[in-house]
Amino acid sequence: MFTPITGRSVLVTGATKGIGKGIARVFLGAGARVTITGRDRTAGAQAAAELDADGGEVAYVCADVGVAADNDRMVAEAVDRFGGLDVLCANAGVFPDARLEDMTEKDIDAIFATNIKGTMLSVKAAIPALRKSGHGRVILTSSITGPITGYPGWSHYGATKAAQLGFMRTAAIELASSGITVNAVLPGNVVTEGLTDLGDEYYQKMAASIPMRKLGTVEDIGNAALFLATDEAGYITGQTIVVDGGQILPESLAAVEDQ
Repeated sequence: MFTPITGRSVLVTGATKGIGKGIARVFLGAGARVTITGRDRTAGAQAAAELDADGGEVAYVCADVGVAADNDRMVAEAVDRFGGLDVLCANAGVFPDARLEDMTEKDIDAIFATNIKGTMLSVKAAIPALRKSGHGRVILTSSITGPITGYPGWSHYGATKAAQLGFMRTAAIELASSGITVNAVLPGNVVTEGLTDLGDEYYQKMAASIPMRKLGTVEDIGNAALFLATDEAGYITGQTIVVDGGQILPESLAAVEDQ
């Protein structure tokens, strides 16, 4: 039995949709008080209303993690509303598609501004509050793409996700003396908004390469993040959890088909 996190303050960046919203929902279900962020005010208000309807205390802050002042403000608002900050889920990320030969300097700058600069700035802004918490947790949403696998059109995305783990390892060392752990969840293919619009054939093609024959859910990622936020995970830092249904295991599609 894990120690309940009821009443703890959790900040989830990029949580107006997709994995971030799933993480927020899992923490709310565990009794945490959750602040979500995102750049789109309309989407943020809708997400907060939806999560609030599910039960729990949730607040939305409009913020761009690529801007230092926005990070300071979202942390301050989370602290002011919920009396502190115990967990930062640095989830905000973008994943545009661009082949290397077609990629522009603007494409590269934009993805690094959110996925790397945004991760670093959000963690930096949260340090004082997490230190004061006494059981501070930082959980990054990385990916199997970059640290472990590659995929055409995502070389810039993969580079940012691998870079997050380089940042994580040194941040974990620097923050250990403050009792703050820094870990990462690496999702594989996950069902998010918009996937159903691509049709069942597309879904089945994606699922065919996964040993468990299905895509993950946003709650699967949220549950891994929740574990890393528990008191029982307090001696785990600088580590990664792959949540992918075994996607990275086969040598080839034939290995999956032969099972």
